[in-house]
Amino acid sequence: MAMRQTPLTCSGHTRPVVDLAFSGITPYGYFLISACKDGKPMLRQGDTGDWIGTFLGHKGAVWGATLNKDATKAATAAADFTAKVWDAVSGDELMTLAHKHIVKTVDFTQDSNYLLTGGQDKLLRIYDLNKPEAEPKEISGHTSGIKKALWCSEDKQILSADDKTVRLWDHATMTEVKSLNFNMSVSSMEYIPEGEILVITYGRSIAFHSAVSLDPIKSFEAPATINSASLHPEKEFLVAGGEDFKLYKYDYNSGEELESYKGHFGPIHCVRFSPDGELYASGSEDGTLRLWQTVVGKTYGLWKCVLPEEDSGELAKPKINFPEATEEELEEIASENSDSIYSSTPEVKA
Repeated sequence: MAMRQTPLTCSGHTRPVVDLAFSGITPYGYFLISACKDGKPMLRQGDTGDWIGTFLGHKGAVWGATLNKDATKAATAAADFTAKVWDAVSGDELMTLAHKHIVKTVDFTQDSNYLLTGGQDKLLRIYDLNKPEAEPKEISGHTSGIKKALWCSEDKQILSADDKTVRLWDHATMTEVKSLNFNMSVSSMEYIPEGEILVITYGRSIAFHSAVSLDPIKSFEAPATINSASLHPEKEFLVAGGEDFKLYKYDYNSGEELESYKGHFGPIHCVRFSPDGELYASGSEDGTLRLWQTVVGKTYGLWKCVLPEEDSGELAKPKINFPEATEEELEEIASENSDSIYSSTPEVKA
């Protein structure tokens, strides 16, 4: 029987959540960082949404946030004309990289030695994190503010998007290889290393291109303006969210809409699959992050599928619960965390 999607709601931010990113899978699980206009990026356990800590130091809205592969470092891009690099284990600020305008995007190389930034001054900058005092390398060519910049092709190339253009750059020569032009504003861009796929959203369109050649692969049309889309690691599904407060799930091969859910109380700004593909996270104008199951009803993280007694006559339904926790223990946990910025017992909204 069909089971109802029950998202986990992660509270704590006080303004719109505009960007989020997962780490790779580490010996301690995987992690999730969120960027918010409240200027306080947050780190969470990726599979449960449990709050780990808040990075304090920015003096303006944080527009971009990312983690390196093993979740030991975080980077943030902000409206205070800085990008910051943090120790993601201790929460300490490691360095502040001054810019001349608002910074919108940050991305680590695979070895975490270099940081790519982009923003309103239309320049891409590459910082050597082992030489923070050195001037960054700069790449010019964009004609409007840079919204997203990502390393690709094993850090040999760079993908970047401004208002209506996506550009591919060669890292070694610092020159443009190719560009794509769109007739409306590009709202998001995701790079999938396995298969070298680039996911671009603009208007109601979700387009897939080769990250090597920028040649088109396929595209889908959604019923509403889409702000962000993400492709499942196994390339079976894609999810997208936008202005109508809904999350859409599509079959990647056929383009068929499989499901749609309304859980947020404002436009959705960002959505990403977890590295294991078991869930996807969304961030919204309503100030919350929500975690959604890829396969509804599966026992995973804080989701626990509780089947009824055979003779009870009740229908099976998914329940959110702590593994091996009694009701008394749950009440005690909820009481202990009632004053914390994020309770370990997630708020669940149907």
